[in-house]
Amino acid sequence: MPAGKDLAFAVVGERRCLGVRRGARWTACPYAAVIDGGRTRDQCADCARLDRSRSVAADTMADDPRTYGVYLAYFGPGLLKVGITAAERGAARLVEQGAITYAWLGHGPLMAARRAEALLGTALDVRDRFGKAEKRAARTALPPVPERAAALAELHGAARGLAGWPEALEPAAFAWTDHTEVFGLERIPAVGVGEVEGLIAGDEVVGTVVAGVGADVYVRDAGGAGGLEGAGGVEGSGGAGVFVVDGRLLAGWVLRGAVGGVTTARVRAGGERGGGGEGMGW
Repeated sequence: MPAGKDLAFAVVGERRCLGVRRGARWTACPYAAVIDGGRTRDQCADCARLDRSRSVAADTMADDPRTYGVYLAYFGPGLLKVGITAAERGAARLVEQGAITYAWLGHGPLMAARRAEALLGTALDVRDRFGKAEKRAARTALPPVPERAAALAELHGAARGLAGWPEALEPAAFAWTDHTEVFGLERIPAVGVGEVEGLIAGDEVVGTVVAGVGADVYVRDAGGAGGLEGAGGVEGSGGAGVFVVDGRLLAGWVLRGAVGGVTTARVRAGGERGGGGEGMGW
């Protein structure tokens, strides 16, 4: 959804579990389970368990023959993480996570990549995930690109100097990529950005796309978000009517065109730079 695109949709009916997808095969949820409109998870508990029974994330897929890449991702000052992704996916995983800047550390078999990820966690205290609220807050106070690249370069060098580097993992020379333009980071207001907290049947979102970072879509409300909480809502703040909706909240809903001219979904008013409430890890 490019910046400037008009957005006007409503969620209808019930939000239902999306079942399990493995490769090109999709299995519908056998229970057609109704799921919570306030959570980003798009599966019921039973389908989630089945999904994790053969999952790289759950370490239940050790026989995966594909090549994996180990990456270092920068989300903001002090927010550097290590992760792995199938090499065939390229940088798609970094875009999905909303990584601001990133660099590859090495490529090799799955278990070697996992060992390198664990090594950085234990030896250098590098985390493998950050919460949604942490990442959103960091986007409003990013240092210049050279500082981000320098932080990655320092971590890359420290990682390569560790004893116990997996022999099967081919190291990658340091080279960084930045997503400032891809995400439209400069268009995100520093203060006052609201947040859609969840969706219920009949909720509408109406506005204009400002920017998109990973699953987060920043929207300028068309007429003053009707569901805003807090004194004055977002209108009149630094965000000037901008709120963010996690696109994962839409999974499982049926969407139709909005019939009203304003956002009616419940939106929590934004805070000051660096603010933000508790978020779900992803």
